[in-house]
Formats: sequence, C-alpha cells, structure tokens
Amino acid sequence: MKTIKEVIVVEGKDDTKQIAKAVNADTIETRGSAVPEETLDLIEEVAKKRGIIIFTDPDFSGEKIRKIVSEVVPNAKHAFLPKAEGVPTKAGGSLGVEHASPEAIREALANVYTEGDSTVEQISQADLIKARLVGSPEAKGRREALGELLRIGYVNGKQLKKRLQMFQISQETFWNAIKQIDQEEGERQ
Repeated sequence: MKTIKEVIVVEGKDDTKQIAKAVNADTIETRGSAVPEETLDLIEEVAKKRGIIIFTDPDFSGEKIRKIVSEVVPNAKHAFLPKAEGVPTKAGGSLGVEHASPEAIREALANVYTEGDSTVEQISQADLIKARLVGSPEAKGRREALGELLRIGYVNGKQLKKRLQMFQISQETFWNAIKQIDQEEGERQ
C-alpha cells in the first residue's frame, strides 16, 4: 500500500477510515465546516514539517473548508473527488469521501494540485465563453464535466476562471478537456 508523506486534511472520522483502506496516511479531521482555531493551528504547524493535502467532500461544505484551510496554508496541495465517486450507497446519506472506493481515493491522491501563481492568466473569460462553460444553457453540465476531467472539483461560472488560474491549468490541457467533453456530448446526441 502506498504511503503518503503529507498529512491529509479531511472532514471527519469516516473519511479517515476510508482513506486508511486506500493508502497509508495520517489525517487531520476538521469535524465540520466551522473549523476550530486549534485545528487550523495544528494544520499550519503540520504543513511546515510535512505538507498537507486538502481532500474534502465534493459539496458546498467541502469547498468552504477547502477555502478556510487554503487561507491558512496557501501552498497546500489539493485532491478532488468527482461527485459520482462520493455517492452514498444508502439512501439519505450525504455525498462524500467516506463513500469513495479505495481506487477512487488513490486516483484523487495521485492527481493533486498545488496552487500556483494566480496572477498568470492561462485561460481568459473569452475562452470560457467559447468553450460554452459560461453564458450558455449547457454551461453548468459542461463545468461539472470539466471539473471531473481535470480533477479540480466543481465551481460555478464566476469561480471557474479563478480555479483554473489557481491550479495553473494550461491552454493545451484546457482545450483537450473541452474537446473530450464535446466528443462525449456528440456521442450522447
């Protein structure tokens, strides 16, 4: 089983249990989206020594936690779980890492991103419009598909450009993903 050097920041103990089935790793649990100050202090201290990977649920709360932790540790690595991989098996459960297969967890951890210099613009607003990711009826579905293909999570139209910039997604990577989305849409019609 692969060992992860960095400490993985997750939401709860069920996430920790599921990650333990996939890799050897230490975790820090935020226990919800109101991350306690002492937990943030611990994350900041651990980040200096071993680095951290933020691996939260693919939902609103997970994004909120990701943002809070990123403010404390701007050079944190990010792992994203596609929504389809975090669907609960029992009715009434919430979307999350605790429902992901060991393979999905290993895949997410193998494709981590580190926030880059977000002042360098790779993808313009015009590119987003041309790719039908904003301002078109199918934009939300296309953003969901893009987020899964690039493993950067789902974001709304206002946040997409910032997310692409934050993870330094290149023009080539972006347009290859758009080409794949276009092909998949063409096959469904």
